Amino acid sequence: MKLLSNGDKVGIVVCSNGLEEIHKVKMEHLGIALNSLGLKVVFSDKMYRGISVFSGTGRERAEALMSFFKDHDIKAICDVSGGDLANEVLDFLDFEIIKNNPKLFFGYSDLSVILNSLYSKAKLKTYLYQIRNLVESYREKQIEEFKSTFMENGNELLNFNYKWIQGNSMDGIVVGGNLRCFLKLSGTKYIPDFQDKIIFLESLGGDVPKMVTYLTQYKQMGVFNKVKGIILGSFTEMEREKYAPSIEEIIKKIVDDPSMPIVKTNEIGHGKDSKCIVIGGRIKL
Repeated sequence: MKLLSNGDKVGIVVCSNGLEEIHKVKMEHLGIALNSLGLKVVFSDKMYRGISVFSGTGRERAEALMSFFKDHDIKAICDVSGGDLANEVLDFLDFEIIKNNPKLFFGYSDLSVILNSLYSKAKLKTYLYQIRNLVESYREKQIEEFKSTFMENGNELLNFNYKWIQGNSMDGIVVGGNLRCFLKLSGTKYIPDFQDKIIFLESLGGDVPKMVTYLTQYKQMGVFNKVKGIILGSFTEMEREKYAPSIEEIIKKIVDDPSMPIVKTNEIGHGKDSKCIVIGGRIKL
């Protein structure tokens, strides 16, 4: 099913850390790439850093995002930021308006807090994917797969290779995202219900102690007693530095349940060649 059509408008926003001025050229290139696909690009006026790392207050960034949800001509919203500040906008979002004006929403990393909140509070499927990949080192393949997946009838960007760590099948709705950032929803009204879900987790930075402490928190929250499958994405620093024990060994020890299906993929995460996974979408492996 085609999700985007020629002539559709796409909004570009920043909900986490503001971009530095040097990124303006890359944003121009992103606009050109999306234009080449037949899409019309609208940039938020709250994208670049003003005071410190902020491109506006939490309320202002939320208002910029809400203006795109309210605009009937905009069919997709792509967040191009990451960092630490995305949860600051949550209290200023009107999830009822969002629910009644569904759009494609793309983001990754710190945007895990918004991706999952849009699913839990507005029943919106969201896309864990960084649209900046269209102008990074694998641009040709990324553009081709984005076009096929979202503007034609393909699904290349959603298909990923994986290996089984334990178990041999899983089937359920996906929640999760960045290991550290997703934890910011713990104890809040925005966290999704984990019962019978598949949890996806990935990480850019972090050594063994950080992985252990974050995953232990998930365990103490009861997450691993509720989900019926775990998908591990790329763990960039862990894998680059070849830390031991590996992320696979860590998760097996902490989950401590041989019946829990666990898969590992290197194709979803912070890599510039990363695939996409749907938060709130059903996956069957």
